[in-house]
Amino acid sequence: MLKPSECTLFSGGHIGAETFFGECAEKWGVEEVTYSYEGHYIKREKNVVMLSDKELGRGDISMEIVSNHMHRQYTQSEKIKRVLQSIFHMINNSSQIFAVGEIMSDKTVRGGTGWGVELGKFFNRNVHVFDKNKDKWFTWRSAEWVEDEPLIIEPKFCGTGSRNLTEESQVAIEKLFERSFSA
Repeated sequence: MLKPSECTLFSGGHIGAETFFGECAEKWGVEEVTYSYEGHYIKREKNVVMLSDKELGRGDISMEIVSNHMHRQYTQSEKIKRVLQSIFHMINNSSQIFAVGEIMSDKTVRGGTGWGVELGKFFNRNVHVFDKNKDKWFTWRSAEWVEDEPLIIEPKFCGTGSRNLTEESQVAIEKLFERSFSA
């Protein structure tokens, strides 16, 4: 079992899931790294790493590819593109991904959270989603979402997800930390 002091949470510091993951990390003594960039609003400002335009460019991808892969249209706006570029850094630096969102019938996850989940799949990370409509955790295994009770088993993990957290989602995140770090 990992000790909280051996772990680092990567997030974007947004309101909702990312802020709550950060609060739980702080409570348990897990180090936090929050990725942001000039002009980007974040709620949680612990250990902020400001990404330069060059660093953001490492996560650049065609919006057409994102739209095709996610089976929905994303605008070509620079704002959305920069958010997706910053998500790349969260996922790239993590070995395990925890997200709160809604799993869609096409096996993707709704919204920007979905892109983080897809990158986690591409990079062959351990990917877990708390589906806030079903109030259950699911793990991506053999190209399927399988109901699960995940643990934090990697020292570098990402916590991301919906801006609109339900009470059940908050409890699920709290229990994730408890299961993972209680002796």
